[in-house]
Amino acid sequence: MTELKTNKVYVGDCLDVLKTFPSESIDMCITSPPYWGLRDYGVDDQLGLEETPEEFIDKLCDVFDEVKRVLRPAGSCWVNLGDSYCRNPNQQDKSGKTGIKTFKYGYDFKHKKKYSSDYKPKSLMQIPSRFSIEMTNRGWILRNEIIWHKPSCLPASVKDRYTVDFEKMFFFTKNPKYYFKQQLEDTVDSLKRNKRTVWHINTATFKDAHFAVYPPDLLESPIDACCPNDGVVLDPFFGSGTTAQVAMSQDKDWVGIELNPEYEKISEKRLKPKIIEKKTRDKANEFWDTK
Repeated sequence: MTELKTNKVYVGDCLDVLKTFPSESIDMCITSPPYWGLRDYGVDDQLGLEETPEEFIDKLCDVFDEVKRVLRPAGSCWVNLGDSYCRNPNQQDKSGKTGIKTFKYGYDFKHKKKYSSDYKPKSLMQIPSRFSIEMTNRGWILRNEIIWHKPSCLPASVKDRYTVDFEKMFFFTKNPKYYFKQQLEDTVDSLKRNKRTVWHINTATFKDAHFAVYPPDLLESPIDACCPNDGVVLDPFFGSGTTAQVAMSQDKDWVGIELNPEYEKISEKRLKPKIIEKKTRDKANEFWDTK
């Protein structure tokens, strides 16, 4: 095991990198893994391009087995995961490719989804539900399913079903007793009540990122609730660094893992000013603590 350095992005396969982290060194994990069969991020051995949903979920949960090991006993894990529809294997998209949606940035897809006879074309694959069940089978405690409602979702071209305007975020814990700071929300009567599980949050974009990013508003309450002030937040699918951005806004440390070196450069450009600001503030606090 190597010494864990915080406020740093580790470049590499998240499962391999996690195996080098010390046990019980992280307070919470919050992340959005690649969705199955949605897009190619241009890196070999990436998650999300497995031939079957079963293979995808198995490999994804292997990652979270390691997350569970590195979490402290009072730790929690939040996972945002979207769904996909079963396509006819001979169905072509606009580029003439079959079996998978293509990505506008031109990565070369070499894989096609494979479905068993149990999955009928046009059926919702229920990837999030299958994932959450496998996670609980592996010993996680599922505390909540958060419904992320997207008021600003893009219109869909389909005419034979409803437009999907939400995704799920799962709140897992390692043990029955865990760190949690109660979250309150306003009511119409200007009173406070325990926060509910349907969150109305617009989607977000980041101009330098060639992929979807989740909005900071989606992360603020979980990080406030489940990471203590001196804690460390982990994101094993770091992307553009939104998790670190929110963690630093709450003056908390973070650790990221990113497979694609290009994305690590994007996050470094985005976060460097914030990291410098945080280090300066930490040094100032150390000075005053010794007075």
